[in-house]
Amino acid sequence: MGMLQEFKEFAVKGNVIDLAVGVIIGGAFGKIVTSMVDDVIMPIVGAIFGSLDFTNLYLALGRVPEGTPATLAGLKAAGVPTLAYGNFITVALNFTIMAFIIFIMVKQINRLKREAPAAPAEPPATPEDIALLREIRDSLRK
Repeated sequence: MGMLQEFKEFAVKGNVIDLAVGVIIGGAFGKIVTSMVDDVIMPIVGAIFGSLDFTNLYLALGRVPEGTPATLAGLKAAGVPTLAYGNFITVALNFTIMAFIIFIMVKQINRLKREAPAAPAEPPATPEDIALLREIRDSLRK
């Protein structure tokens, strides 16, 4: 079997398609969580701790040229090495929220699987010889 044929069989298997769908939905879900963290949670957390935006928390590790804006973007544009710990806090919080949401989803799915009653098994079909014997018995009774 040629490599192209093997690849075709691999690519059209259900697991590969399921994985592709999962990756696409995961990307969209990641954007939703990022927006929730950046636009909803971080402003609240920033207001509580006195900073409006954690992504702009940094520590300049080099000499800052005069006239450089005192923002993370300004320092990076000027080529000043910076330790952007606020951005790390935002990404870590984003990960924690996403992991928690996925945990809740998996927990609920598992709970629903446990609660779903098993379908009653159909009785096995009567073997043909038994069916014939029953027919003979019934006809003899008449």
